[in-house]
Amino acid sequence: MHKFLIHKRGDHVGVATADIEAGEKVIGVYMDDESAIEVTANGAIPLGHKISVADIPRNSHVLEYGLPIGYAPEGFRFGDYVHTHNIRTLRW
Repeated sequence: MHKFLIHKRGDHVGVATADIEAGEKVIGVYMDDESAIEVTANGAIPLGHKISVADIPRNSHVLEYGLPIGYAPEGFRFGDYVHTHNIRTLRW
């Protein structure tokens, strides 16, 4: 059973549909084509928060819904918890 959803193929993050424990191998489903991906969580990820499904280089844009939702000042790795500690808005 899946524990996170990814809105669109090419997105860099998925949204947890249940709490995910550090080190847990979890399945995510792409909502646009129903394909699946397996990720090992590098840290605990609470319900409703984001998990990385791509390695993101320093200062790169982060995509969700096929659109940039912010940028990653320090970058992050596949399986990382993505939240306000490692992503910034593009608005200012």
